[in-house]
Amino acid sequence: MVKLVTGVAGFIGFSVARSLLEDGEPVVGIDIVNDYYDVTLKETRLRMLEAYPGFTLYRRDLADSGLVGFITERHPDVTEIIHLAAQAGVRYSLINPYAYVQSNIQAHLVMLELARALPGLRNFVYASSSSVYGGNKVSPFSVEHPVTRPISLYAATKRSDELMSYTYSHLFKFPAIGLRFFTVYGPWGRPDMAAFLFTDAILAGRPIEVFNNGEMWRDFTYIDDIVAGIHAAHLRPPPPDADGVRHTVYNLGNHRPEKLMDMIGIIEQTLGRKAEINFRPMQPGDVSSSCADIETSRRDLGFEPRTNISDGLPRFIAWFRDYYQR
Repeated sequence: MVKLVTGVAGFIGFSVARSLLEDGEPVVGIDIVNDYYDVTLKETRLRMLEAYPGFTLYRRDLADSGLVGFITERHPDVTEIIHLAAQAGVRYSLINPYAYVQSNIQAHLVMLELARALPGLRNFVYASSSSVYGGNKVSPFSVEHPVTRPISLYAATKRSDELMSYTYSHLFKFPAIGLRFFTVYGPWGRPDMAAFLFTDAILAGRPIEVFNNGEMWRDFTYIDDIVAGIHAAHLRPPPPDADGVRHTVYNLGNHRPEKLMDMIGIIEQTLGRKAEINFRPMQPGDVSSSCADIETSRRDLGFEPRTNISDGLPRFIAWFRDYYQR
């Protein structure tokens, strides 16, 4: 029973792969290790995974259709795909839109073709995003809400992934689960995320940029809670819906949105330093608030987030200071 995890050099992919390896599960990891952010951090994560005897790494482009034959020939015993690789970031999608089509749509199609080709596949789990809710005015965001008005290209590509996955599940009868992540943070986190950016800037004495004049709310979700949700999902293929299609989506969020200024206050308190803040207007493609309705995730996956930001942020900061010796 081999697990294939994509994006293993990334924050969530690394965390999931490490958890599976700790449980004694063999993991085949795929990552092209691009330079969207600090490659040194990605390489450090990979070295940690390569210390486990059950880990196999391929540095391959997921958008290459030749990957289907490559994996099915070498690893026909893959039973679950956990597809977490993607080009992330709402604001970067305004700068380099082609990267999102290549990494989030073409690569997703290749992984669906791989799922179709693997003879013993039991579940296909993939990363979606809370961004698919767009400018939804109803809170908390429910998987029952319409998601037809994405306000960033990133969101549009993730919604496209959901639609493609439903189609493949319908046509080729394999189970698939999309997971809509809400603002994931924690040790080994991404340098383009708020917790990392703010901690780095405050320690360096640089001002931080806070958008929408600080009137931002986010459903910050700690990495260990996300890993637990992914682990539960990959072990629970969805039953057929009313049309016989085994595809579903779940929210994985903390269900406790926090004001961004309160989050900054916890960082300041933990560091013992005050932030210099430059308030900025709302950025294109961004939303002012997010909150996950997790009732279906609780019911079907037993998902129960346990870490609030008053506990999670100090853990992240302890890792940051240790890793960067600051």
